[in-house]
Amino acid sequence: MSNITYTSINEDVLHSLKPPGKTWWISLGIILSALGLGIFAWTYQIMHGMEWSGINHPIGWGVYITDFVFWIGIGHAGTLISAVLFLVRAPFRTSIYRASEAMTVFAVMTAGLFPIIHIGRAWNFYWLLPYPNQRQLWINFKSPLLWDVFAVSTYMSVSIAFFILGLIPDLASVRDGCKSKLKRFFYSIASVGFRGTNHQWLHYMRGYLLFAAIATPLVFSVHSIVSWDFAMSSIPGWHTTIFAPYFVAGAIFSGCAMVLTIMIPLRVAFPGFKEIIKVRDLEGMAEMILMTGILVTYAYSIEFFIAYYSGAKFERALFWFRPFGELRYFFWLMVFCNCVSALPLWIKKIRTNIPALFFISILVNVGMWLERFNIVVTSLAHDFDPFAWSMYKFEWVEIWITVGSFGWFFMWFFIFVKIMPSLAVAELKEALHPPLRRSQ
Repeated sequence: MSNITYTSINEDVLHSLKPPGKTWWISLGIILSALGLGIFAWTYQIMHGMEWSGINHPIGWGVYITDFVFWIGIGHAGTLISAVLFLVRAPFRTSIYRASEAMTVFAVMTAGLFPIIHIGRAWNFYWLLPYPNQRQLWINFKSPLLWDVFAVSTYMSVSIAFFILGLIPDLASVRDGCKSKLKRFFYSIASVGFRGTNHQWLHYMRGYLLFAAIATPLVFSVHSIVSWDFAMSSIPGWHTTIFAPYFVAGAIFSGCAMVLTIMIPLRVAFPGFKEIIKVRDLEGMAEMILMTGILVTYAYSIEFFIAYYSGAKFERALFWFRPFGELRYFFWLMVFCNCVSALPLWIKKIRTNIPALFFISILVNVGMWLERFNIVVTSLAHDFDPFAWSMYKFEWVEIWITVGSFGWFFMWFFIFVKIMPSLAVAELKEALHPPLRRSQ
């Protein structure tokens, strides 16, 4: 880090907050177009009914629940990087955790839309909230869907609080470097009077450490509870005890891949960030992808072993259907993206090759969406009664809504990088060697 100084970090962050250029506006236009497709498709579905989704009997959960689980998983890496890696003092965390925290908040915001989309009558969304009411919708505390509400809302609240707390010193740095009076006024309010005194830093570090300790169990608990939406049922392919660690490993796997998908273009968009977001930092994320990819591959093999060893004919039939049935192409593409595409990361030249990392991260994101689709749809398509077996047919509405969810997610991220520091200024400075004092 010989070329990085306290001043250069401030200058690079202030440069990223300058008024956007032509490329940014064109990119935002593409993103808003994708969001517009999703809004149009959702409006069409509200007007014409849920028949325009692929949901049918007996497949009551389809693309929308797949998207929900996918986006919740994406949000895991941000809390993992900001909390767990902070506690273990991982050296590659400092330059990437701010953007990954923002990614967590926006991913959970995106995931929260899909239960509302899935119920069809979106204006009754408040029926999902667990509170006593006069409509005779009483709370069933035995339902994992109820646990979901508490888990996701808690995760969202802690993630936002943790994100805002980490921003305070950096907003103060931006405030001190702003020349515009309007911007200086905005960042003065946002930094809540932080001046960097010893007293403030003492309380800030204690609070940050406390939030990191609180957020760490959430990394493992939230997606475990999401997995119990499936595991608590008796449906073949769902009713298994490995779902909690399986889902957590998959969530970290997909979340770390999305971090690379975001950080690599961010590194290209702002040339000053190349000195800060070093290749070794991206390599650290690649190693996490490799580790969790091996865990996910192990979970896939254990699923098939359990189905065979259990002797349960329904489990055996379901796990024969997945690789050899009508939806086999989705299964084998999932296996390639999640089990095979990450294997080149064993080679250091691949782990330090930026285009290769970006390409692998895209494949992993595709594969993890397909994993959730395989879990949700294939188990419902072939459950206990052959008479009730069905197939899933994609409709353009749910495809456009899925595309729109990516537009929603990236819209917030694009706005974030232009109004908030996307790098952790204070922690980057902390990692530097202190400047030498000149002798008097």
